[in-house]
Amino acid sequence: MTTETKAPEAAAAVRFDTKVVVVLAEGLAVWQELNVTAFLMSGIATSDEGLTGDPYRDADGTEYSPMLREPVMVMSADAELLGKARAKASTRDDVTLAIYTRELFATGHDEANRAAVAAVPSDDLDLVGIAVRGPRNAVDRVVKGARFHD
Repeated sequence: MTTETKAPEAAAAVRFDTKVVVVLAEGLAVWQELNVTAFLMSGIATSDEGLTGDPYRDADGTEYSPMLREPVMVMSADAELLGKARAKASTRDDVTLAIYTRELFATGHDEANRAAVAAVPSDDLDLVGIAVRGPRNAVDRVVKGARFHD
């Protein structure tokens, strides 16, 4: 018996017109990186109807929640680049932007999260992560300089 799983013959490589990128601040603890990524992706996944595919179903018929239709790239950047990327993305109508600030590690619920962000001007946000989705070339310009997370 082999552990290798092969994709169905009909499945061809798909090139998406849009791109999803999460950019994390350097120096976060692993649990923080995972937490920030999960929260940011919830913002992207709920930002537009049709971003998720159909539910998954195993061979026994057990159904699982749908996931995003397109791949997600995770990158890293310093605080300066995160700020510049947020500023660029916020001026574009064709890019969806989600943010996570350092203060959100200390809040305990959604209302407190929104209040923590609302208390700080855009340029002063202490960003630890952003997620962007939009046309490939626009997203590439927004996150230019970020590198693949290792």
